[in-house]
Amino acid sequence: MNDLYLTPPIAALIFFFVVVCGHNFRKAWKQQPPGWQKRAWLFGVPAAVGLLVLGFMPLKL
Repeated sequence: MNDLYLTPPIAALIFFFVVVCGHNFRKAWKQQPPGWQKRAWLFGVPAAVGLLVLGFMPLKL
């Protein structure tokens, strides 16, 4: 289990992915166009998973 870690470039890509998904989630939530709930789930779940990965996986420098 010691070989499970994030490198800085991978962590940066996950962070960018979380920011994009979070922004799209917020946009769908605020505008509430038809089908907004499905779109919110589509963007919210990957953002939450990405945040959990960033929060709980160690970063190897």
